[in-house]
Amino acid sequence: MKYTLTLIGNSATALTETLVAAAGSLLPTPSAPDWLAPDAACDLHFEAEDGKAVEATIRASFSDTKIDLAVQVAGNRKKGLLVADMDSTIIQQECIDELAAELGIKDRISAITERAMRGEIAFEPALKERVGLLKGLPLASLEKVYAERIVETPGGRALVGTMRANGATCALVSGGFTFFTERVAAAVGFNLNRANTLIFADDKLTGEVGEPILGRYAKIESLVNLREELKLAPHATMAVGDGANDLGMIEEAGLGVAFHAKPVVAEAADARIDHGDLTALLYLQGYRREEIKC
Repeated sequence: MKYTLTLIGNSATALTETLVAAAGSLLPTPSAPDWLAPDAACDLHFEAEDGKAVEATIRASFSDTKIDLAVQVAGNRKKGLLVADMDSTIIQQECIDELAAELGIKDRISAITERAMRGEIAFEPALKERVGLLKGLPLASLEKVYAERIVETPGGRALVGTMRANGATCALVSGGFTFFTERVAAAVGFNLNRANTLIFADDKLTGEVGEPILGRYAKIESLVNLREELKLAPHATMAVGDGANDLGMIEEAGLGVAFHAKPVVAEAADARIDHGDLTALLYLQGYRREEIKC
């Protein structure tokens, strides 16, 4: 079987020829290095019976080196569909935790968020509980949080812009709220967004969320439905997220990526990005620096 090992550096740790050579020395029949971006990303092609076993060996050898790496079956790397989580993936915050800060209960709500994202408690009841604690929060506070606290993850616009320029559809599918996904999707450039709906009365949160709640299974459904609408083969899809409610769509996608993710997600994903920004997802697809839309 033919495989590709992709090595990806980041702003703190450049990818050097020495590192690439060290990885190549661990591969059976490695190709010459194919640099996707100087100091940033490089492919090495090889043949093996079990690519993931080879990846495990390299990952163990590079455990103290803060670069990202992934092994994929060679060919068909560029994707026609991206389904992305929002909180702690396309943006750096958890929106519900930032809303809680407006009421002085961030620690209380973020503890529930963390347990849900680790898969320790079910997502849907955890969301209802947290939204209930936000009852009475004015619409103006949501607008303030978006304007002052929400920060895009570096590389998001390049990821979406490059994929769309190459004909892909990009969907932001979140267990968060449409108030934020609509704004983030427009800013980053997604084709569409789906999320949960907060309920307001007199411009204040009622403490309720619209039904049905978009959680783990709704994310899987979104990916499958979009894949069918676009008439794409399963291998032509990519999903990225960080929490347990992303696990289903990550496992369903042709390439499921755990991005700075919780351990349960990183262990299950096809690929994991622990150090780099979102442009790493372009290098995983074989894009070269000169093809990236900044």
